[in-house]
Amino acid sequence: MRSIIGFALSNYSLSFLVLGFVAAGIALMRRNRSSVAETMFAYYLLCAIGFSFLYNFVMHVFFQETASKFIGWAPSPFETEVGTASLGFALVAFLAFKGSYGLRIGAVVGPSAFLLGAAVGHVYQMLTVHNFAPGNAGVVLYTDIGVPLIGFVLLALTRPTLPSPS
Repeated sequence: MRSIIGFALSNYSLSFLVLGFVAAGIALMRRNRSSVAETMFAYYLLCAIGFSFLYNFVMHVFFQETASKFIGWAPSPFETEVGTASLGFALVAFLAFKGSYGLRIGAVVGPSAFLLGAAVGHVYQMLTVHNFAPGNAGVVLYTDIGVPLIGFVLLALTRPTLPSPS
C-alpha cells in the first residue's frame, strides 16, 4: 500500500488525470443528460489541470527540497515562481470546471504551453546532462505531453456549433 501511495503522489499528474476520468465516469452513471465529452472535459479540467496544478503549487512552494530532488535539480527561488504559476493555472481550471467554452480554452492553452515547454526541457536535460530522475524522465514526461493533447481533443469535441452565415 505504501508503494502505491508513493507512486500516486510521485506521479500526481497521471493520478489526477485518471481521477478525472473516474469522476467523469461516476458522474455519467448518475445522470444521462450530459454529453460524454462535456462531462469528461469538465472533470479533466477539475482534476488533471485544477487539482494537479494545485498539488504542483504546494510541492514547489512548501516542499521545495523534495520537489527539486525529484526533478533532479538543486533547490532555487525558481521553485516559488513555478509554484505560483501553477496556482494561477489551478484557479483558472477550477473556474472553467463549469464555465464557458472561452474560459475553458484559456484553462487548456496556458497549462499546455507550460507542460509542453517542460517536456522539451526534460528531453534537453536528458540529452545534455543525463538527468533521468523520476521527475524529469519518468511518467511526468509522458503526462507533460499527454495532458495537453487530451485537453485539445476535448476542446475540439465540445466546441459549440456556430450559426451558419446568412
